Amino acid sequence: MAHSSSSDPTGDHFTIGFDIGGTNLRAGVIDAAGQLLATRSVRTPRCADTAEGHIVDMVNSLKREYPISAVGLAVAGFLDPLCETVRFAPHLPWRDAPLRRTLEQRLEIPVRLEHDANSAAWGEYKFGAAQGAGIWVFFAVGTGIGATLMIDGKIYRGAFGTAPEFGHLTVVPGTGGRACSCGKRGCLERYASGTALVDTARELAPRYAHTDLAQDLATGLDVTGPDVVRAAREGDGLGVAVIEDFACWMGRGLSFVGDILDPELIVIGGGVSGDADLFLSDAERTMRESMVGSNYRPLPALRTAELGGQAGMIGVADLARSELTD
Repeated sequence: MAHSSSSDPTGDHFTIGFDIGGTNLRAGVIDAAGQLLATRSVRTPRCADTAEGHIVDMVNSLKREYPISAVGLAVAGFLDPLCETVRFAPHLPWRDAPLRRTLEQRLEIPVRLEHDANSAAWGEYKFGAAQGAGIWVFFAVGTGIGATLMIDGKIYRGAFGTAPEFGHLTVVPGTGGRACSCGKRGCLERYASGTALVDTARELAPRYAHTDLAQDLATGLDVTGPDVVRAAREGDGLGVAVIEDFACWMGRGLSFVGDILDPELIVIGGGVSGDADLFLSDAERTMRESMVGSNYRPLPALRTAELGGQAGMIGVADLARSELTD
């Protein structure tokens, strides 16, 4: 979408937000009102130099259509507390990479790095489901589980920049827990994430051998999380059982959030949130049953995210905008 105006109609700046995931590298031009005006997307390269080259090319392409003042990158990985270096990202090519400085030198405009969940949380705080919230948690459920704690408009990072990692709390102790990509076993995200749906389906399939989903698994078809969700929506017995199991684990995870942080609000985001009508009420019931003193205290409200898959781009673009006034 081309834009011929030389300035943002809101009187502020156009910025670009990048959502850099393990599969796709997406960029969007965002105005000061959080509106997405144009996008670009490529497959995420496995080489750092190639990835940086794509970022520069995409920015230059969008700068030909919009007056871009700053760039933000939402990164699925660990950053240092100052958000200047990508320490480690399991599905991205950077290791201890000073990415902010590198890109600022190449682009000659301010660059902001941020964790992907924090970026999405900021988008929801400024423009979506968490507007006006004081102490609240963004709980992103997709391939894994990401989370953000915000207190009075500020992102809480912890002492070393990695808080909070709810997805890697151990919920099944010992050797019987499912192996996790983090190196541990029994992590919450191995039971309450998009990828966990297929593992649960395989475990429960012998009890539902007559169902279509179980037969698909038995014949070696490449069953995915969305396939499990679709089966549940169609009333497949195995699919329904998997979603019930997912909701139970999700509720337990949310009870941890409630007991540890006592937030006023938890916003459920990430790719799985689009199917929240299937599991959120059951998860909320489990959360209420699992939280200590739940009959004698206010409990956090649960909402689903409003910005969908654009939240990270919108949020980090807005954070990049703040670099122009800080």
